[in-house]
Amino acid sequence: MAFRFLDLPAARDDMRADALAGLAAQPKFIPPKYFYDAPGCRLFEAICKQPEYAVTRTEQALMASRLPEIAAAIGAVDCILEPGAGDCSKVRVLLDALHPGQLIVLDIAGSALAPAAESLAHDYPRLDVTAIGMDFIHELDAASPHIAPGRRLIYYPGSSIGNFSPAEAVAVLARFRQLAGEAGQLLIGFDLKKDPQLLHQAYNDAAGITAAFNLNLLQRLNRELGANFDPARFRHYAFYNPQAGRIEMHLVSLVEQTVTISDQSFHFDAGESLHTENSCKYRCDEFGGIANSAGWKLKGEWAQDGFAVQLYG
Repeated sequence: MAFRFLDLPAARDDMRADALAGLAAQPKFIPPKYFYDAPGCRLFEAICKQPEYAVTRTEQALMASRLPEIAAAIGAVDCILEPGAGDCSKVRVLLDALHPGQLIVLDIAGSALAPAAESLAHDYPRLDVTAIGMDFIHELDAASPHIAPGRRLIYYPGSSIGNFSPAEAVAVLARFRQLAGEAGQLLIGFDLKKDPQLLHQAYNDAAGITAAFNLNLLQRLNRELGANFDPARFRHYAFYNPQAGRIEMHLVSLVEQTVTISDQSFHFDAGESLHTENSCKYRCDEFGGIANSAGWKLKGEWAQDGFAVQLYG
């Protein structure tokens, strides 16, 4: 087994600085990457199992049913890179089909990534596995020295690209293009536009797991930054914005209140929201335009039950 874990503190964003800047902005916001502390990762795994949230199981079903076609379209690869790998479960289907020599997994939640990647390395003893705890959105180049020569495939499943605005998505995909190299490819999954009621239910599950996930962000700010948010004074609020083509997640203040972080105070009016996440939905042609703008050319496309996977080179 070949396994290494690298934690890159120089590549981490300063959560305190981001929180202070976001709370001082109008409207207020916190970047969604800060959802993913250890409790947040566990809650997100639970979200993926809720009956209302079909993204994960639909993507898994699509990959399983169309894998021979997808693998044939990809061809031989030497290295798979998965940004935002989380529990490293999704990439296994590609490892079984493509048999690369190297896997590099990246995630801002390094403490959760390391044991998941090590477990994967045990299961694939002939695979060279490198796990890197890093903010890959801003410091993706830090992964380059750890990639062996050869043909690269960047795998970005789960509709994570939807968390970025279309302009931000172009920038992210352009960074992927640079990291992949001239002969590299991108396999990416994204949620399609569909019945707004289905989208509403997916982000407002009956068990309240998504609400707990959203509110955990305030608890993380309390735990790690010494903030004094009272989660009981905020309500999870998620809705589909059809004009923008996205789900928006907010935490709405139920009362007029003031919260403090690092001796800085921030006032919330009753009904004022803290914007925590967007999840953009696309038509296949819309997303293709974004990928083209980032320098990618479509090589293959598969869609099933409101979810799409596209291959670019």
